Amino acid sequence: MRILFLSDNFPPEVNAPASRTFEHCLEWVRAGHEVTVITCAPNFPAGRVFKGYRNRLRQVEMHNGIRIVRVWSFVSANEGFALRVIDYMSYMVSATVAALFERRPDVVAGTSPQFFAACAAWMVAAIKRRPFVFELRDLWPESIKAVGAMRDSPAIRLLERIEMFLYRRARLIVSVTHGFKDTLTRRGIDPRKITIVTNGADLSRFRPRPPDPALRRQLGLGDDDFVIGYIGTHGMAHGLSTLLAAAAQLQDHPLGRRCHFIFLGDGAEKKKLVEQARSLGLRNVRFLDSVTKDEVVRFWTLLNVSVMHLLRNELFSVVIPSKLFESMAMGVPVLSSVPGETQRLIETNRVGIPFKAEDPDDLVRAILQLLEHPDELAALRQQCIAAAPKFDRHRLAQDMLAQLANCAHED
Repeated sequence: MRILFLSDNFPPEVNAPASRTFEHCLEWVRAGHEVTVITCAPNFPAGRVFKGYRNRLRQVEMHNGIRIVRVWSFVSANEGFALRVIDYMSYMVSATVAALFERRPDVVAGTSPQFFAACAAWMVAAIKRRPFVFELRDLWPESIKAVGAMRDSPAIRLLERIEMFLYRRARLIVSVTHGFKDTLTRRGIDPRKITIVTNGADLSRFRPRPPDPALRRQLGLGDDDFVIGYIGTHGMAHGLSTLLAAAAQLQDHPLGRRCHFIFLGDGAEKKKLVEQARSLGLRNVRFLDSVTKDEVVRFWTLLNVSVMHLLRNELFSVVIPSKLFESMAMGVPVLSSVPGETQRLIETNRVGIPFKAEDPDDLVRAILQLLEHPDELAALRQQCIAAAPKFDRHRLAQDMLAQLANCAHED
């Protein structure tokens, strides 16, 4: 089977869409299929083209058997709605044109979070008369409104009409959560064409390991320090100032003085967060730049717990942050403010403790609970390790491959 996959994020970018797409495509190639990914020059989230790459009209490379076609796009940092839309639309146009010169595939897939990649995939599929698959990773543009980046307006309503058009035209919708499927079904989309393939983790890379001693020394961490980590995008939706407020409380707390917060990643809010930490005089917070997928494992080994936080919004009850699966695979218990499907998954598998979104007092309560009860922390760690195989990325990639094959053979 020949699979044409459109995604504007791909390694060496390390965000969730890039990782999922690469790990799925790698598994499909290993299964004997031809996979071409049309993407752009890596630049997320800082809006700067990565060293060793150029923003050219078209360039082709091979990586682990995956054929990668990189096209030109307007490069913008992950901040400012208008510039990001121009970025997305430029990729859509370039990817559509580039795809016309590719061999006729058996199936064409496009992935969100933003749906302009899916727009390009629909156009290519229509021109080449092949099935169109929409991989749904986010309810965009609803998430734009959720973080306050843009209010309801004619532009938003236009985007919502395009969104519904794509759902209706897709032969198959691959949703990463059950909540997304429920939402689409309520909006009139046929549930029979929606399948669930959750996010997961590559268990060959993410697995329990002892703390990296060299990295611990490099960051000035003592053997008795309790390390709380946030690994991922520092965006508007994540509300990471809540974590800084919690760090301020713990800094002078008798039990919390051994707590250290590590923020690893980049994003639109990072500069503000660094300035906020400075203004609060936080000595227990360290901001680190993004690292490669291989390197990030070293940082996971340092964590006693990880934190997942999103703003208080009903939309986030149907999302599952992908970092949850990596945290489980590493045996790192999770403190999570994400309600709904994420909270049910955490409680069912007993891999963490919930706390209230945008409530630093409740986050401090959860941290102190684990500091006071190390046996509970050890039990959560073992439950993370036990639950991780349910979300093995290799198996999930095979599940999605079977759905793509069924879709292609129906044509």
